Amino acid sequence: MIYEFNGIRPVIHESAFIHPQATVTGDVQIGRNVYIGPGAAIRGDWGRIVIADGCNVQENCTVHMFPGVTVELLEGAHIGHGAIIHGARIGRNCLVGMNAVLMDEVELGDECIVGALSFLKQGEKIPRRSLVAGNPARIIREVSDEQIAWKTEGTRLYQELPGWCYETLKPCDPFREYVEQAPLRKSDYQPFKK
Repeated sequence: MIYEFNGIRPVIHESAFIHPQATVTGDVQIGRNVYIGPGAAIRGDWGRIVIADGCNVQENCTVHMFPGVTVELLEGAHIGHGAIIHGARIGRNCLVGMNAVLMDEVELGDECIVGALSFLKQGEKIPRRSLVAGNPARIIREVSDEQIAWKTEGTRLYQELPGWCYETLKPCDPFREYVEQAPLRKSDYQPFKK
């Protein structure tokens, strides 16, 4: 659902896919080829949220802030299932792992990877290409070229997902008995180009 709040309406590029069970409210800007999964709450009521081109915010994520703050997800940011981004800035091509929590004024440099279940306390400044994990989180080491390539490829799939959703996602009634269906194989995968 998309909601206007206090006279401010979200701006969403036509190529972005917002799942009908996600909620986008108020002062939110969403760029090209962005995927927002079911259960995500993108709440721009007290401040602004900018989600740049090619980002994805997966199932059950929350993006919010204190009054007057702008949350930024820069190009290609990948926010894993159940993560919370509260008043933080996420650099280009970063990966935030599942159920991680990034508090107010956290700044992730470009190409960082945050481990699942990590907690980054208020005001943390993480340099570019850092691998961060733990509760409280700490920098483990520098992210390798191989890890960045792996992350970028995973995000590319999410950048193609909006096209697949617009083309093939539809409500349906389930089968009532087992019916053999061929699984989607890598060789069957035809990326969308929009």
